[in-house]
Amino acid sequence: MTQQGVRWTAEQVLALAPDAASRKAGSKLATAGPWSEAGSAGEGAVWGLCKGSGSKPYQTVVDLADASGPAYKCSCPSRKFPCKHALGLLLLWAGGDGAVPAGEPPEWAAQWTAARRRRAEEKKDGDGTGAPSGSADPEAARRRAERRAERVTAGATELEQRLADLLRGGLASAEQAGYRLWEETAARMVDAQAQGLAARVRELGAIPSTGPGWPVRLLEECALLHLLGQGWLRRERLPDGLAATVRSRMGLPASADGPPQKDTWLVLAQYDTADPRLTTRRTWLYGADTQRTVLLLSYGAAGRAPELSLPVGLALEAEVSAYPGAGQPRVALGEQFAPPAPTAIRPPGLTTARAAARYGDALRDDPWLESVPVTLDRVVPVPDGDSWQVADADEDAALPLTPAARSRPGLWRLVALSGGAPVKVFGECGHQGFTPLTAWPEGPGEPVGLC
Repeated sequence: MTQQGVRWTAEQVLALAPDAASRKAGSKLATAGPWSEAGSAGEGAVWGLCKGSGSKPYQTVVDLADASGPAYKCSCPSRKFPCKHALGLLLLWAGGDGAVPAGEPPEWAAQWTAARRRRAEEKKDGDGTGAPSGSADPEAARRRAERRAERVTAGATELEQRLADLLRGGLASAEQAGYRLWEETAARMVDAQAQGLAARVRELGAIPSTGPGWPVRLLEECALLHLLGQGWLRRERLPDGLAATVRSRMGLPASADGPPQKDTWLVLAQYDTADPRLTTRRTWLYGADTQRTVLLLSYGAAGRAPELSLPVGLALEAEVSAYPGAGQPRVALGEQFAPPAPTAIRPPGLTTARAAARYGDALRDDPWLESVPVTLDRVVPVPDGDSWQVADADEDAALPLTPAARSRPGLWRLVALSGGAPVKVFGECGHQGFTPLTAWPEGPGEPVGLC
């Protein structure tokens, strides 16, 4: 059905679901019973009518030809993207049992697909994007940047004083003061337009309630905040790459100004994190030719998934441009030359010792780095007392799993996939340990998402 001639797997379809409830509901609709007039077209569209609670069936159509990921349209009232009907339709198509035959799309599906592809072409050509091509007044833009830098400097100076007061009064005072002191300080950093400082200050406020050993953790975070503040106040003396990293950590906007790099990018992992204001989607990509692992960030309003959705295990031919900063993996997605397609590409792997060393090396360029992306080769998940670790099958070394990883259902998928045998695992390695995100069996087989 697709341009690549290969259908997606059920795992890749379910990776699109915005939450567990949608996965469950979509799976229930993956049978021919509720569907009528379902079909698919060679240019990458799938459609069908799904019987609902009302008298009229829901019109559901999915466009798979968009290189940035599938797009969905359904007449149901759900605010989730994709909704359960789109997931059910894709699962029915992925089954490949003839329930979604090839054919000509009905008018309602063809009109929507043609309209969105037309808009995509206009955006690609630079029309109708609504984005300004440049500042109408460069001098005014320069003055705004200077005023913001002055506010950020004032905020960093104030934070330095508050950190000095905390250490002078003793760390025990942080527990007595409670969270209100830190929330007030964070609000001051927001006023100073230093969003990065504000976020780290909020994390400080939660540390005294994290159990035994909290003073050590609080002191570590205070030291990192002090280092960031001093980096900003002395940014003119820093190398260009480190200065750009400091500006990024402070929360100042930056553009992806690196030269476009074309490659076939394997989707290694994708997962969302949410706060009361924003949903952030992190998508890790691996370049088959460049052998680079890069990060795409996309955002959605609170409670809504970002639009960019790239299922794990697919690959897309596209250009990416790097953001400034020493050792920063973040990129912006540029021109895309083909829709995502299944692939047999796998990233090369490291031992656990080399993965830990890679994180240590990365800290030289970015001392505030929480983790680095690594692929571990031939590791086995094994229990370690009350915890878990991934151990090298051929060496006497291991990495502990992070507390977050131990509490996720993905751990048990990893254990089941391994069954005591070595597997290849992609994830994030940092000071708390390793968080597995995707795994491959030792022999042939599809990737398994662990997020």
